[in-house]
Amino acid sequence: MSKLTAYEVSRWFLMKNNINVRQYGDELLTHLKIQKLLYYAQGIFLAYTNGIELFEEEIYAWEHGPVVPDVYDIYKINKGNEIEYINDEEDIKILEKVNNDEDLRDVLEAVFENYGKYSAWHLRNMTHEEKPWKSTPLSQIISKNIIRDYFEKEILEA
Repeated sequence: MSKLTAYEVSRWFLMKNNINVRQYGDELLTHLKIQKLLYYAQGIFLAYTNGIELFEEEIYAWEHGPVVPDVYDIYKINKGNEIEYINDEEDIKILEKVNNDEDLRDVLEAVFENYGKYSAWHLRNMTHEEKPWKSTPLSQIISKNIIRDYFEKEILEA
């Protein structure tokens, strides 16, 4: 099973979104939306694979929902603006990792299809109603066990 970094997962979401921008006129992703997609991808992957992490980085409970600080630091320059996606050579390696791992590909595709259609603010508000964010003090790490348990019971079994 291939493991990605949270940044690589964010690049995959940007690549996937870029295709939809060109084909269907979708809006570009924002920094806030990428953070929420990372959270949903980690949660669903943890539940779907019986506890295997999609990425190692921790997710924190911040004011506007779950955040991976390392990825935040990369995209914060964009503030609330849409992120212009520019291909680079590393993206080919990311695509190969995802395409060669059926579980990884299926989860990322499902997350993008089911959650990518919502606005960043809608996703933010959704996370504020979910146990992992609600039960974690602000600025603290959201336990991967809490994330996994929530996604197993409330998302995959629902």
